[in-house]
Order: sequence, then structure tokens, then C-alpha cells
Amino acid sequence: MAGSRAHHLYRRRSDRESSLPRGSAGRQLTAARRGPRPPVPTPADHALHELMALSRALFDARDEGEILRLAMDHIATAGPYSAEAGYLRVDGDLVPSPWVGQIHDLAVDRRVRELAGQDGPVTVPGSPWGRALGLRGREGLHGYLVVTSRSRPTEAERSLLATLVRHTAAALSVAFAHRRQREDALELHRLRAERTALQRQLISVAAELGYLRAVHALMVDIAASGGGEEAITRALHGLTGLPALVEDRFGRLRSWTGPSRPDPYPEPDPVRQDEMLHAVAREIGPVRIKDRLITLVRPHGEILGVLALVDARNEADEHTVLALEHAAMSLALELAHLRDLAEVELRLHRELVDDLLAGTDEASAYARSEAVGHDLHRSHYIVVVQWSNRTADDSFAQTVGRAASAVGMRALLTRRSDHVVLVADDRPHARALYEALARETGTRSGTIGVSAPSDSVDGIPHRYQEAQRALEVRRHSRERYGTTFFDELGLYRILGPGNDYRELETFVHEWLGQLIDYDSRHHATMVETLTRYFDCGGNYDETAESLAIHRSTLRYRLQRIRDISGNDLANVEDRLNLQVATRVWKIVLGGPV
Repeated sequence: MAGSRAHHLYRRRSDRESSLPRGSAGRQLTAARRGPRPPVPTPADHALHELMALSRALFDARDEGEILRLAMDHIATAGPYSAEAGYLRVDGDLVPSPWVGQIHDLAVDRRVRELAGQDGPVTVPGSPWGRALGLRGREGLHGYLVVTSRSRPTEAERSLLATLVRHTAAALSVAFAHRRQREDALELHRLRAERTALQRQLISVAAELGYLRAVHALMVDIAASGGGEEAITRALHGLTGLPALVEDRFGRLRSWTGPSRPDPYPEPDPVRQDEMLHAVAREIGPVRIKDRLITLVRPHGEILGVLALVDARNEADEHTVLALEHAAMSLALELAHLRDLAEVELRLHRELVDDLLAGTDEASAYARSEAVGHDLHRSHYIVVVQWSNRTADDSFAQTVGRAASAVGMRALLTRRSDHVVLVADDRPHARALYEALARETGTRSGTIGVSAPSDSVDGIPHRYQEAQRALEVRRHSRERYGTTFFDELGLYRILGPGNDYRELETFVHEWLGQLIDYDSRHHATMVETLTRYFDCGGNYDETAESLAIHRSTLRYRLQRIRDISGNDLANVEDRLNLQVATRVWKIVLGGPV
């Protein structure tokens, strides 16, 4: 630091060479005078005159470096002297002058530093006399002049040298004072600029705090009054002047305040909605997506919805963002409250479903279902949900409940150790619930089993077993993830453990029921004909011979069987299920042999 400052001091040389009067100049000025010829000046008078001119030049110099250079260049004004070296004190260190004709001996430099601010003799080879003279002012040591002489100076020459040193030190004091004044002025200007900036910042902070208090008070009042989502969007629209809206996490509109509401509101795209949620979740604070400024509502890390402002002209400023963030906090409290209510309702549902799955009396079941707002008098389907990467805890149960609501299912819900159970009042869509859960969980590694419909409370425990059977068949199939309906399992319904006589009857009734009824009403033998046909491996001649009928009669009966049952004997799946059903009918259920 000292070196750089010294370089700055020394680099500024005068644009003009010193024109101090020398001996010849003095003589010319004398010769130019008019009038009587004055007495010839003595050498002492001439030296004193030149020293006075040098003093004026020293005080006119622009900085400390130029002062030291002038003193060193005109040291001969005071006598038979030479300037061997010059030093300026910069940041507590003595920095040598670059304007020395030859590089001075290191011993001279070491000697100057040893003097520690005092004057003292200096030995310079080839010079009989040498002296280091301190340049001092009221502020202390400004530097040094190292002066040598060709001969030992006289008393008068010593006096002149001392005068030059004092004038140089005084000029340095003035230059130092001027520099300090300039530095103080610059520092004062900087401090004033900082003060002005701080004042502006304080004014801005005060205004922002006032706005913040107003926003906070408004949102607290809304939350305390239980105004709900519409009250929050109204307040946000009033604060910002922009349309405000709330969507659920699936992109469905819950509330809109302000102009330009789309009608009808666009149906959300699940893929784009997930991409948007992930993009906003990665950022801190509201995020601009197209013409909307969006923030997520997630009180405990779980996304409950989206709060947004429509800002087509990109007018939102920091106050708009502040209002949006506070509105999101109030909305988070509101949605969290609604979720807590839902959890209480879920517990009541769970207790009822647990009893339904275990078996309970109808009167109690109907009364309790009415208390929670569910109609048990309708046909119901039991839905079992299992996801490979999720434990069937309360969190997953709530996830299943939200997904079911999102796809329009009206259902009661409970959970077991490894799956969640829904008692739904309508047949679920083949893929809707699965796709909604895949979006909620972020993975498609889940399986859903759906029972046949139950028309009574007593039938629900058995339908629960059917749903579990459908789920197990799906889990052990080639495509293990997705939704499977029990009434579409066909032969798989009666395979594996846990199937009873009732299940066999149901299977036979599904595939042969219409034929059995036809035989009963018309005293026919359609089921027996179909059984013999399968027993004979589908051979027409053998079947006709075993039944003691003509081949054309057999062909007619088989066609009637197709018409009555609605099943196609040429279809591999139908043919297999019909053959198994006839075997069960004949062997297990005691049909005619």
C-alpha cells in the first residue's frame, strides 16, 4: 500500500521545467536594469536570491513528490552540495525517491533508517562530507534529504542548507495538509452520500413495513372471521388490483375474484399440472409462469392448492409479491383447517368401514352412514388400494381419499396394514383412480382391486374378499400395476386359496345361469348338452352319439346355447370358462351326470 501511494506521489512531475534563476539569470536581470549601475551582488546575496525563488516554487508545487524533486534538483542553490537520495514518509514507511541520478548504496538506505527521524552523518564513497537531514513539520517526520558535499561546507553554506531543508519541510507540511483536506472532503462526500442512501432506504423500509402491517392485519381479520377462500381472493384482488384465483392441486378452480374469468374454466392437463407444481416447488417465493404469478399453498410441506394472480401486463412489483405471499399464508391456514375437519370425518368413516368389513347389523350401519352423510342403501363396490412405495398409514389414506374425491368417487375409507379400503357407491372408472394416485404419489407402482357390487350391508364382508382376490390376481400377473375388477377375472375367481362353495355357485351361475333357467322353464337339457360337448372334446359325432340325437339336432342346440347365454364357443376365454363351469356344475354342485 505504501509503495502504491509513493508511486502516486512521485509520478506527478511538473509539466514545466524549473526556471529558477541561476547565476547567469541573475546577471542578465542586473544588466537589464535602467539607471545607475548597482553594486555587484556577492555570492551569498546571489545564493539567497535563488533560495527565495526555490522557496516560492516549493510552495507552488502540486504534491509532496514534486516538492522533494525540486529540493533535490536545486540543492546546489545552497552551496557545493549534491542530493544523493530523498525519502518521503508514506503510511509510516520511508520510501526512496525515484529521481536520483544513480542508485544509492544500500548502506546509505540502512543508515537513514537507523537514524529513526534524527539528523546524522552519512558516509558516501568519494564524498568527504555527507549528511541525512530530516524534513520535519508539526505532524512529525515527512521524509529525508541525503546531501553530500565536494568539500566541507562553511558556516554560511550550512545555514543556507538548513534554510532549504526548513522551507522544503514547510512546503511538505502544507502539501500534506492540502492532501488531508482533499481526502477529508472526499470522505465527507462519501459519508453524506451514504447517509442519503440510508435515509432513502429507511423511508422505503418504513413504507414497506406500513404496507406489510396493513396486509398482515387484513389477512388476519379474514382468517379470524372464517371468510374462506373467496374472502382471501377478494382481499388479494383489492390489494393488488389483479385478478386472484385459487386452484386445487389438480388444477381445478376453487375461487376467482376479478375480471376476465375463463368460462368454462379450462380442464386441467395432469402432466402439465405436475410439471408446473414441480417448477414452482423448486423456487423460493412466487414464480411467474406465462401471465400468472403463482405460489403454492403447503402449510406442512404437502401441496394443498395453488394461489395465483393474473398479471398479463407484467405490472407486479415487490408489494404485489408481498401481498401474494401473505395471502398464501392465510389460505394455508384455511386449507389446513379444512383438512383437519376432513381428518375428523375420515376417522368417523374409518370406524364405520371397519365395522362394515367385519360385519355389522344393518340398522346401526344405516344410522351411522347417515350421520356422516353417506347413503348405504345403494349398491356398493369395495375397492382395495396398495402402492409398493407407500406404507398404508394415515398420510397415504388421506392421499387415496383426495384422489378418490378428485375423480368424483363418493366413498367411505379405512386402512389396513398394507392397503387402503374404499366403500364406493358406484362402480369406479377403469383407470381414473389409478391415474390420480399415480400423480399424487409420483409413481405408477400401484395395484387396485375392485369387487362385484354388493346390494346389502351383509354382503360387504364377502365383497371385500373379492376385492382382495382381484388385487392379488393383478399383483401376480404379467402387468402387475393397474386396476382389476373381480367380475372380469373369469376362471381366476375360483383359483387359489380362500374360495368357498358360495364362490363356486356364483361362478357357475354367472356362466351357466341363463341356460339353467332355460332348462328349468322349458324342461330342456341345454346344460347337459354343453357338458357332453366339452366331455367329447368338441367332437360333433361323439357328442351326438352320447346324447342319442342326430348331428343336426346337436348343431341346433349349440346355436341355441350361444343365443341364450350370449357366449361364443369359438372364443377361447368363453370356451374355457364355460367348460370349467360345466365341470363344477356336474361334479361339485351335483348336476346331472
